[in-house]
Amino acid sequence: MTASTSHPSSGTALARLKALGLALPKVPSPRGAFKPFSRYGQLIFLSGQICEWEGEVKFSGPVGEVHDLKAGQQAAQICALNLLASLHLALDGDLDRVVCCQRVGGFVYATPGYPDVPKVINGASDLFFEVFGERGRHARTAVGVASLPAAAAVEVEAIFEVR
Repeated sequence: MTASTSHPSSGTALARLKALGLALPKVPSPRGAFKPFSRYGQLIFLSGQICEWEGEVKFSGPVGEVHDLKAGQQAAQICALNLLASLHLALDGDLDRVVCCQRVGGFVYATPGYPDVPKVINGASDLFFEVFGERGRHARTAVGVASLPAAAAVEVEAIFEVR
């Protein structure tokens, strides 16, 4: 599900997720020698998360061949939910400590020349806006790549400022 661009009116981040019919997954186990997040002062750097849910990659293969734009956006939203789960862990369960999302990096396993890579990553960006309102707006990079871990269709990373 791709979130709409309406501004959330009130409530906590977790309540906004619930209102969207979404929940946080368990924090995925790293697929390499890294941790899910690192903190430097008021910044939390979240490691890239692929579109897996409870250990199962939900969208594998390239966008533009195996998956269409809508499926790519759904994959990006799953990545964002995994990022929020890691952020939830980093903030001891209090997502309302988020000051803002500073930056998002999105990677799309796509066919050569696929033109809608930025639109795919909107699946993550839109969710951050739905959950945090204007605090969820961010700088962003969206890149098409030749492959991702576990043949995942999408991977997203993020940096959040917190209090």
